[in-house]
Amino acid sequence: MLSKRVISCLDVRDGKLAKSVKFVNTRDIGDPVEKAREYYLDGLDELVFYDITASSDRRRIILDVVEAVAEQVFIPLSVGGGVRSVADATDLRLAGADKINVNSAAVRRPALIAECADAVGGQNIVLSMDIRHVGASRAFPSGHEVVIDGGRQPMGIDALAWVREGERLGAGELVVNSIDADGTRDGYALQLTRMISDATRLPVIASGGAGTPAHLYDVLTEGGADAALVASMVHYGDYTVSGLKRYLNERGVKIRMSW
Repeated sequence: MLSKRVISCLDVRDGKLAKSVKFVNTRDIGDPVEKAREYYLDGLDELVFYDITASSDRRRIILDVVEAVAEQVFIPLSVGGGVRSVADATDLRLAGADKINVNSAAVRRPALIAECADAVGGQNIVLSMDIRHVGASRAFPSGHEVVIDGGRQPMGIDALAWVREGERLGAGELVVNSIDADGTRDGYALQLTRMISDATRLPVIASGGAGTPAHLYDVLTEGGADAALVASMVHYGDYTVSGLKRYLNERGVKIRMSW
């Protein structure tokens, strides 16, 4: 069995680390480069960098910040926000990104997934999905809808249907970000994560809602996730990466330990 991963997410707006609750009330909370190095030195498995307004602003991602982060960490760096073309993906790889996250532009034009997978390798393409609970219906059999542009634009696409399409087109990994749980620190959306984990062969990263170490344990076991993404709980200093990994290790979760 592969080791589970602890991943931290750096949401960046105008070059500054930012955090929101349910994708609204976003505020600046620090320097992303400093945080990236801090988490790397504390044993983080992987880092995700999102330029959270690139898609909604219809602009390219801020490559200089990506380069600055890449110079500080020597773990997989996954970058997304405003990726609309193979050229964008290639530029991010040259800036130091190991993996490319596609989201809004891929929903608008699904062929982008296959194009980027062909250009930089499917194992390097992460399909990041922002998902909102809407209740089960004929239109949404899973009860969840795909939303883009930082939670601003519902797309009328069922979450499970999009998971299967993303896998078919060549994505190598999925980020399941629950808008309803985002920033609440009340726990991951376990039912949603398990539903998607059971529906795909791809590794699933659970995102949105982590508030205590027990939440990570729950989503990596009951939720079936391959990785747990954390933000607020480490950004605000309530927990450390090493402390979270130690907690998981002590409870029998196979985790990479560096000490």
